[in-house]
Amino acid sequence: MLFPSEVFLFVFLPVVLVVYYALLRKTRTLKNIFLLAASLFFYAWGEPVYVYLMVGSILFNWLMGLLIDRARGKKWICVLMFVVLVGVNIGVLGWYKYSEFTVLQINRFLHTAIPVPVVPLPIGISFFTFQAMSYVIDVYRKRGKVQKNPLNVGLYIALFPQLIAGPIVRYETIADQIEHRVENFSDFSAGAARFCVGLAKKVLIANNMALVADHAFGLIISGEFQGSACMAWLGAIAYTFQIFFDFSGYSDMAIGLGQMFGFHFEENFRYPYISKSVSEFWRRWHISMQTWFRDYVYFPLGGSRVSLPRVVFNLFVVWLLTGIWHGANWTFIAWGLMYFVILTFEKLTGLSKKERWWGHLYTMVLVIIGWVIFRSTGMGNAFLYIKAMFGIGAKGFLDKSVWAYIAQNWIYFIFAVIGSVPLMPWLDKKLETNRIWQTVYAVGLVICLVVSVSFISNNAYNPFIYFNF
Repeated sequence: MLFPSEVFLFVFLPVVLVVYYALLRKTRTLKNIFLLAASLFFYAWGEPVYVYLMVGSILFNWLMGLLIDRARGKKWICVLMFVVLVGVNIGVLGWYKYSEFTVLQINRFLHTAIPVPVVPLPIGISFFTFQAMSYVIDVYRKRGKVQKNPLNVGLYIALFPQLIAGPIVRYETIADQIEHRVENFSDFSAGAARFCVGLAKKVLIANNMALVADHAFGLIISGEFQGSACMAWLGAIAYTFQIFFDFSGYSDMAIGLGQMFGFHFEENFRYPYISKSVSEFWRRWHISMQTWFRDYVYFPLGGSRVSLPRVVFNLFVVWLLTGIWHGANWTFIAWGLMYFVILTFEKLTGLSKKERWWGHLYTMVLVIIGWVIFRSTGMGNAFLYIKAMFGIGAKGFLDKSVWAYIAQNWIYFIFAVIGSVPLMPWLDKKLETNRIWQTVYAVGLVICLVVSVSFISNNAYNPFIYFNF
């Protein structure tokens, strides 16, 4: 079930809100049980079989949390428990997400004929697996009390706002909120507004950018790019906007929905496209994933408080895992290692601390090229596309289709640029007590909601990038 769908907007969400606030208003335990049941139903709507995998993950990690809490102080037992914890969680993730790719590569490089398993990918498995591991690790670190009730662990892992595409909510962030959150009208209204903004980002901007990007990336036919250099750049820029507004829009909707139910998730994006270095970009992009790898991989390896060669090694491990986490394709690995090289260079040269006029330009060029690799179906196609961007192998510099796509989508490009900079927060801060501005903002939200719903009702193009992760 997708947030930008009629069944979610007009059936699932209204029913959940009515039951939660009207029928279970004063019973926290029943509210939690109901939210867990609703979340499992939400997941089962699209994954009727893999909901059992979700339940299994909940029970396993709940049990591991209890065992590690009881074994605290017994080092060898805790080490054994951690090996089991990581082995089972990563093993399950690896089987569903990487088994087919791994066997294909073994057959390719070793010239074997091992049968290739065809394993459908459970939606959101990377997100709920990382959250499940976060629960046990945070319990061991005493950054949240152990939950003796498996239903509370289930609610943390399966809570529907952030279940299938994040943000990755660490246990320490909401450990206390599971049983002691406070719902109020102020949070509910702010959450509803945030949801409307996220819905508009996804439906009105990301989906229309996807039309341009899909056309441009589809021009690679029979090993050649059948378009101009300008079309290659237009498609790359469109995808740069698409992935940002798709994912940040979903994160906005998730954060808003959580706030409507009294949960406060951390921000996942802070206008990454205004960054003046690649290091800054990654402090602003997909923050929940970056902090997860930082706290559970980079810091345990020694972080930056070790020798220079070890720091480089630690960065290599983190960015290799980041690439692998995104999917089973060499393009994701290459994308992750590309950032390892860039970030290591910035760290060694101190370039990330020198905010100069050209910093934003070079950052965005590298980010756009990175997204081309990320979007491509294979490394061969990625190289073809990047070469076409610089005129190598392209069918000329400019063609009529570029003007046609700009003419059809110029308004979406304008809103994409506006939405990529912190203009609205700046206006909101400057005019927060201005009643005219408050009225204009409220009317704008209603218009965005109505137009978004009309696009959804008309079955407009509605791809979802992060279903694969």
